[in-house]
Amino acid sequence: MTALAEPQGDLRSIPALLARNAARMGGRPAYREKEFGIWQSWTWAQTLEETRALATGFLALGLNRGDHVAIIGRNRPAHYCAMVAAQMCGAVPVPLYQDAAAPEMSYVLTHSGARFVVCGDQEQVDKVIEAEEDDRTVQQIIYTDKRGMRKYDHSRMNWLSDVQAEGRAARQRFEAELDARIAELSYDSTCVMLYTSGTTGKPKGVVLSNRNIIETARNSSAFDGLRAGDDVLAYLPMAWVGDFIFSLGQAYWTGFCVNCPEGAHTMMTDLREIGPTYFFAPPRVFEGQLTNVMIRMEDAGRFKKWLFDHYMRLARRIGPALLDGRPVGLVDRLRYGLGNLLVYGPLKNTLGYSRIRVGYTAGEAIGPEIFDFYRSLGINLKQLYGQTEASVFITQQPDGQVRSDTVGVPSPGVEVRIAENGEVYYRGPGTFVEYFKNADSTRSTKDDQGWVATGDAGFFEPGSGHLRIIDRAKDVGRMADGSLFAPKYVENKLKFFPNILEAVVFGNGRDRCTAFINIDLTAVGNWAERNNIAYASYQELAGHPQVYAAIRKHVEEVNAGVATDPMLSGCQIHRFLVLHKELDADDGEMTRTRKVKRGVIAEKFVDLIEAMYAGRDSIHTQTEVTYEDGRKGLLKATVRIEDARTFPAVHHKVAAE
Repeated sequence: MTALAEPQGDLRSIPALLARNAARMGGRPAYREKEFGIWQSWTWAQTLEETRALATGFLALGLNRGDHVAIIGRNRPAHYCAMVAAQMCGAVPVPLYQDAAAPEMSYVLTHSGARFVVCGDQEQVDKVIEAEEDDRTVQQIIYTDKRGMRKYDHSRMNWLSDVQAEGRAARQRFEAELDARIAELSYDSTCVMLYTSGTTGKPKGVVLSNRNIIETARNSSAFDGLRAGDDVLAYLPMAWVGDFIFSLGQAYWTGFCVNCPEGAHTMMTDLREIGPTYFFAPPRVFEGQLTNVMIRMEDAGRFKKWLFDHYMRLARRIGPALLDGRPVGLVDRLRYGLGNLLVYGPLKNTLGYSRIRVGYTAGEAIGPEIFDFYRSLGINLKQLYGQTEASVFITQQPDGQVRSDTVGVPSPGVEVRIAENGEVYYRGPGTFVEYFKNADSTRSTKDDQGWVATGDAGFFEPGSGHLRIIDRAKDVGRMADGSLFAPKYVENKLKFFPNILEAVVFGNGRDRCTAFINIDLTAVGNWAERNNIAYASYQELAGHPQVYAAIRKHVEEVNAGVATDPMLSGCQIHRFLVLHKELDADDGEMTRTRKVKRGVIAEKFVDLIEAMYAGRDSIHTQTEVTYEDGRKGLLKATVRIEDARTFPAVHHKVAAE
């Protein structure tokens, strides 16, 4: 068993890190938030004062040790302060996804037994009220934005600023109690409880300790040389473990500044204004930005398009080598410098990436072409592999060892091993304490030696020691002829194309693979406009013959690549269809982190799957959908099914284990 790390001095909790930062760098910015188009800043000293005032206000409202405090809303300094204020009181913060529907919130609120809820605005308050109709456990609702709240029943509701004012007024009464509770916090006290996305069932509450968060923040910050002068943009869901590590764990350990955008609609503008030095985004963000760049270049003038294409060819050839410090000829260096002046520099500035020293992507595999595009511009984009149960970091890519087809080497302090069945196991300082109220799942996931089963299949490359992830272990199967079936491998290759937003591949136990495709409405819609193709809806565009022809070309290109893989050549797609609707979390087809729920989709669209395997050319179907206002409706469509060309496999047969 790995020896437990001990805290440095008195730094055994997040509130202790906050006090240290306020004492050592009180005048440096801790948070910035854009509201009404204006950036506002809070120093570390101000953040400590605001957080203590809120914590004292919580005590005045009766927050007890061990209580759970739900936080629901967009990324705001007030919400991060609420999480730390809860910790100061000996309570446990439980951030929720702000776009979750009331029934989803109801499960988490009931399961956690949250007595206090901090809501961002009226919308979140309404969902909490709706969510607790069956089981009213919430005793205090605190809202950050008071617009629209005047006529509500305030017998158990308070504006967050009023709670802070009450805390300041009651300081003499509660200050000693607050200091005592902060002093009680240990390295093994619960820091936060984060719920999993619930891909295969009900979400599980992952209990993470101060040790988990602080040790992970310390090790990962040292790995990438993060420092107090860095800036991050906090735009990812607060309920996601990545945001907690980046915007609280690493921020409080290093003292860098967390910048909160005004909202999702201003995120790209705010990204350009801040110019973060440390940045994380899931592949879909990088894919979306590249799609927008390519759309703009299609509309650009002839000379500008030629200039872009010319220098991007150069960048793809030598950019990654320059970034990794490998030798590049003097003439090419000079040409790259000119390209940086004319193309790369302005493009990075437009994207908001001019100052990035370290960038990460994770969650799904990113296309090699997309990954290499950003690195060719001189952006130090890397991949990591992680889980909520690991406090994010399992593997990372060291500088100079960055590749698109691996997820790097074990993170500092983390051990990784591969079981006989190919499943990846890990243990380290970030390994979670337990699943809340779920001892059976805890035992089945984490053994007595601290090894955690990831549920992913992978292997270490000989020589390099880098980990490659193949697929979810439970999704890896066999075709009817014994060929290996790994749907995620093929789906990720399909999603490398800007026209394809999502893909779901079927074939386990079957004689051939088939696929559902979701088109990217932005990319395909722009193509339609340039080609004067009129359409009135996603459904109409998805069924257009020219769209099908483009998707077939992409599928066949993927098949050609899959055919060359001796392990997975049996996963070529024989038939496909373009779904008449986008897969949506509100319809239960995806999680809030946009992970496909395969079981739900297979059950919901069983008629489409059977039609593909029955050799039909089309099928009329109807699907229940959820509108933005929560109403349900039926979407009817006739969906086309097409064949795709497959290629001779290198080694088609793989012996069954």
